[in-house]
Amino acid sequence: MKKDYSKEELLEKVIDEEVEFIHLQFTDIMGVMKNISITKEQLDKALDNEIMFDGSSIDGFVRIEESDMYLRPDLSTFQIFPWASQYKEARIICDIYNSDGTPFEGCPRNTLKRMINEAKELNYIMNVGPECEFFLFNTDEKGEPSLETHDNAGYFDLAPVDLGGNARKDIITALKKIGFKIEASHHECAPGQHEIDFEYADALTTADNIMTFKMVVRIIAQRHGLHATFMPKPKDNIAGSGMHLNVSLANLDGSNAFYDTEDEINLSKPAYYFLGGLIKHAKAFTAITNPTVNSYKRLVPGYEAPVMIAWAESNRSPLIRIPSKKGSSTRIELRSPDPSANPYLALAVTLKSGLDGIKHRLQPANKVNNNLYDMTKRELLDNGIDRLPTNLKEAVLKFSKDEIMKEALGDHLFDRVIDAALYEWNEYSKYISQWEIDRYLMKF
Repeated sequence: MKKDYSKEELLEKVIDEEVEFIHLQFTDIMGVMKNISITKEQLDKALDNEIMFDGSSIDGFVRIEESDMYLRPDLSTFQIFPWASQYKEARIICDIYNSDGTPFEGCPRNTLKRMINEAKELNYIMNVGPECEFFLFNTDEKGEPSLETHDNAGYFDLAPVDLGGNARKDIITALKKIGFKIEASHHECAPGQHEIDFEYADALTTADNIMTFKMVVRIIAQRHGLHATFMPKPKDNIAGSGMHLNVSLANLDGSNAFYDTEDEINLSKPAYYFLGGLIKHAKAFTAITNPTVNSYKRLVPGYEAPVMIAWAESNRSPLIRIPSKKGSSTRIELRSPDPSANPYLALAVTLKSGLDGIKHRLQPANKVNNNLYDMTKRELLDNGIDRLPTNLKEAVLKFSKDEIMKEALGDHLFDRVIDAALYEWNEYSKYISQWEIDRYLMKF
């Protein structure tokens, strides 16, 4: 999917392909894609890292007195959009740099790159395969999103019950045209809910791909008169959308560092230690992998989302499971993240937690074979099994006390994440839900 262009090669390709507009894309602290659009005539300037923007206008970036920031394009991320109509358009993903030429520590992509370098110092490369779920809803006569689903299908249903099939096919076609290798797609459990899985890659490529995937899904859905949302749980009493992360470490020679034929379940010692790190820091990193108030409406029993901090070989009820595929496919599946997460930060804290486990040889506790939802509170307590945070405030308080999270994000992002989460929690706390009205208005 990526190609290492030189500046001259890229300028020539833009001319040969008759590209008129280039979108310089980057991601803010909340995981929202931003972009500055330039004409082809300005590309030479952009490739010399001379495009500046006001960082004080972007959530979580800098104060107004230090607002000048620069976009540094990653030429390997150049892609021509496959849906051009009158004019051809392309994009390049950028890193954010300070005016003095140093990487901006508040740039999520820079943060993940720093963690990737830390893994390389231990002779590891992180590979990730995400499972991204989303909802497709009808739009009203004004084109605004509704909560009406376009189908009443369920898990793995087909057309004509799955009316989103055509939109999903067009999404896949568009993704393939820009280099995605699609492994599977299907209707998910809830009406209007879908999943498209694409091939695993190194952590930075995967984070870039998740941001690109979300953009493509929204654009193609809109062309079908639908609204695509990655909100974790848009409706009551249905399954929410997850973004399971299938994680493995590779040795520098490319072999899977998690695979060991001598172990009972074919996991290596680094894999167990990595798993131990995830268990240890699960409560804290949940503030990053599940960053909104709505995220915790998904993390409740009965809707296939994990609640308890435990692991199993194939059991899907705990936080982490070990899929049955072995050899080069040996991996750990972290099931709690949702697609509202900033993928750069989510992968950064996941990697940092696992590396902390490897550095300190943390043995993973809380292995279970039974369905956790069938276990009593006493059984859970007896097995030392705790649960994930129940709301955003609880999660961010755990996050704020975890030094490994601070090391992962750096002081700037660490503080901004806490500020943003507490602001959202305080805003949420001001509003009265319909549930409260229905439950208390007549009762008291």
